[in-house]
Amino acid sequence: MCKTDATTNDKKPNQLTHRVMVGNVPLGGGAPVVVQSMLNAPANDVDANLAQIRELAAAGCEVVRMAIPRRDCLDAFQSVCEQSPLPVVADVHFDAQIAVEAARRGAAKLRINPGNIGGLAKTDAVLDAAGEAGVPIRIGVNAGSLDQDLAARRDLTLPSAAGYVEYCEGRGFHDLVVSAKAHDVMTTVRTYRQLSRDLPHIPLHIGITEAGTQFQGVIKSASGLGILLEEGIGDTMRISLTDDPVVEMRACWALLSALDLRRRGPEIISCPTCGRCQVNLMLWAASSTVPARRVMPTSAWRAARA
Repeated sequence: MCKTDATTNDKKPNQLTHRVMVGNVPLGGGAPVVVQSMLNAPANDVDANLAQIRELAAAGCEVVRMAIPRRDCLDAFQSVCEQSPLPVVADVHFDAQIAVEAARRGAAKLRINPGNIGGLAKTDAVLDAAGEAGVPIRIGVNAGSLDQDLAARRDLTLPSAAGYVEYCEGRGFHDLVVSAKAHDVMTTVRTYRQLSRDLPHIPLHIGITEAGTQFQGVIKSASGLGILLEEGIGDTMRISLTDDPVVEMRACWALLSALDLRRRGPEIISCPTCGRCQVNLMLWAASSTVPARRVMPTSAWRAARA
């Protein structure tokens, strides 16, 4: 085996992906796993979205996604982009023209769904707009969503995401990120493993979609994403909860810390208690959270701890 092959084989999948820039945040190519969330304030309320972004940033969010459900929300989206301390991703369904306008109005990345954006004919304009603006595109495919144009062109068993990547790259657009989430944990794990093998150069956005409320959602997400992250699969992540998005941040950072990938602060180690306990340890443990001072990769954390 040649030296180059040996070096490549020693690297994990997320060290070999193509790097894209989401605003000033590097994603892929060995960059630290990017933590992100999604706004849930009304899309036309600039102040509410900016307030939520500030809360998320304080909790460790690095990229934020905002839905644009209607064309009349584009002015608000532009205002949010202009004032946001974080890169803002435009989340677009059903209307390709919204994605085109979002790229022109300050989106740091576009997220489109091949199953509902309007087919390949509508995609060309989105690719052109993203290319002109210099922003990447995430191809987001949820379980059960297949693009009919791609299904007609290729074997039905081909993942819609892989077919879309092929089409985009064929048109000269390469700044792509892919997600293929399912609500079932092991289906998600198998899908991302296959995507990592089939598209080794493409950064992957990992997550369990529709994971549920806090208790169920954190357990499902930690189970699935923990497997993937330990295998080096995943360049950016979201833990999707039916809850305050700030809770998603706490869950993401707790998972990354548990896997010794990234840390935002010290780990609280506490006994589960038993009959020998002489103090209200549960109350103490619950109140022992320490505000994070700064985000650091594990390498820097280890150096600081040494």
